Amino acid sequence: MKCSIWGVAGLVVGTALAMPAMASGQPANGPGIRIAADVPEPEDAQFVPEASNVVPATAKGATDIRRNPAAKAAAGTYVCPGFSTIDDAVPLTAVLDDTFIWGTFPPYKVGDGNGNINWKLNPYDNPSWYMWFHSLRWIGQSVTAAAQGDAAAMARMTAIARDWVTDNPYSWKADLGAWESTMHRTNVLICVRQAVLANRAVETLPAEYAWLDKALVDHGTFLTNNWSGAWNHGTDESIALFGVGCTLNREDFLQLAQQRFATGITTSIDPQGGTNEQSTGYAQFNYSLWGRAVDAMVNCGTDPGTTINQRRVLLAKFVAHATTPKGTLQQIGDTDTVKTYNIAGTPLEYVATAGQSGTPPAERVGLYTTAGFAFGRSGWGTTTPFAGESAYSLRFGPRRMVHGHSDHDGLTYQARGRDILIDPGYPGYKNSPWRTWAKGPLAHSSMTVPQSADPMQATKLERYTLRDQADFYELKDSPGVGVNRTRAVLVVRKPDLIVTLDRATATKSQQFQTLWHLPSDQNVVIESRSVAVARKAGENTRTVILQVPYKQAIPAGATLVRKGLTRPIQGWHYPTPDLRYQAPTVVEARIGTSASILSFLIPLRANAKIGYTTRQSGTTYVVDLTVDGLKTSIGVTGGGSLVRLA
Repeated sequence: MKCSIWGVAGLVVGTALAMPAMASGQPANGPGIRIAADVPEPEDAQFVPEASNVVPATAKGATDIRRNPAAKAAAGTYVCPGFSTIDDAVPLTAVLDDTFIWGTFPPYKVGDGNGNINWKLNPYDNPSWYMWFHSLRWIGQSVTAAAQGDAAAMARMTAIARDWVTDNPYSWKADLGAWESTMHRTNVLICVRQAVLANRAVETLPAEYAWLDKALVDHGTFLTNNWSGAWNHGTDESIALFGVGCTLNREDFLQLAQQRFATGITTSIDPQGGTNEQSTGYAQFNYSLWGRAVDAMVNCGTDPGTTINQRRVLLAKFVAHATTPKGTLQQIGDTDTVKTYNIAGTPLEYVATAGQSGTPPAERVGLYTTAGFAFGRSGWGTTTPFAGESAYSLRFGPRRMVHGHSDHDGLTYQARGRDILIDPGYPGYKNSPWRTWAKGPLAHSSMTVPQSADPMQATKLERYTLRDQADFYELKDSPGVGVNRTRAVLVVRKPDLIVTLDRATATKSQQFQTLWHLPSDQNVVIESRSVAVARKAGENTRTVILQVPYKQAIPAGATLVRKGLTRPIQGWHYPTPDLRYQAPTVVEARIGTSASILSFLIPLRANAKIGYTTRQSGTTYVVDLTVDGLKTSIGVTGGGSLVRLA
């Protein structure tokens, strides 16, 4: 527990340290405990200061989850869920030295060397560092060692856990990091309890550890009174609450967790398989998280029914569609550049192995009209190598929520074995101008109105047509007060290219900017007011961004490039929250009360030629285009549709 020594001047604690070497305490000779395989989680804190952090359930809940009296008597086992790789960076020597290590930050000594921890420390002013500190997951290696008979690990594990309990009495809701980490810490305390039983080779918790059961009851009560609702946090909380009920034989906790599983699943994963979190990374995480919920229920006498697994099957297909030809997720919403998990027996196996094993989805395009995603590709690698296919994503749908960004109308695109259009990612959850930019409309490849405040409005998919050689979408919304926007998108194959027609009207003069966010390895040359060319030095691929006049002349200065700007922020990419690179953004600009911007985004060989002519055919405006010897004709109909004519 924390003692008055914390007030003594000159005590050397709370200092950055060099990385301790890997080591172990006494030889491991105990029985150990079962620890579930890690479910890789998004690494950053998710709660927003001074926000409710609750996502209400909006769909009718599942009705097929119920306690199983026949299994109940034989059950009662809640497997230690592990420490989600947080403990991987914290060797036992560090735990024994009261040193916390997380992320790219230097190791930090957070205690006095005897398990007396200063839980108010946040030396790097980082909410994620602080949240994982309070999660206790960083003591995972001491839990594993204690369960195997290591006396030093046992002493330090229980000292740190008890110190947290003593220094953070119920209710700890006023401390955002302690609150958000409750579900994680609950599971660690359950693992600590199991390690104590294994270390002592007993089945009943010894009296001197009664504080552990009281702490679990307090955590169960906190979770009862504070549920985050129908998103990953609420699911994680329900699993932890279920774990306390299973561990302590508390039927009230079990029943409430079961009800919350039923309430949350149908909103978290919709009937099409889309995620309400508006993030491909969290979609992937939710697949594994709901699998853990099923396992917990089965192991402790609850029939999980069929709804959860049915929705997981649909979600696996969603994630497969969201996978690029490089085997990574389309970086949408709060998502890192991350590989797709290989889940045997699902479409994820196919995309994670680049088609070497498994079965792909039957559809070439995954269209999720409820959640607001379109994922398309030229194929699944059956006639062309998987990595050589082209692929795209397009966003629309409900207003921004949970882990979503103001990315409506936004595109990502891969072709010729590389990224062509990117989403700039996200810088974590610390409130900052960088976070504001990454979530806002200026960080996405769409038409923007930078002088208008972001209303975070819904975007309607007005119509679409999916054909073998071209996919068409039309989207409508209002990106600012008095502004109406329509985007038509045509994704063409053979040759691979994207055509967009952005039209907008406003009640007062505005800046209109169609933005194209390009990878950080690209250099951009502005060749004219209507042409920009992007290329990585030495690579045999270039991307031509071409404006073609349509119902509006292209003015001087209509094509610009922005890279690495800080005032205002523009031209950056976050592959992960702790990595930021300068990345060019091509800006197609207009000023006035209306705009009409017809754009062609064309990836092709470095020395290949492009040519085009235009003509009128009845009410259709036709662009006859030649790309590296391949000819195609694109029509803009009188009603604003984009069609491939040849």
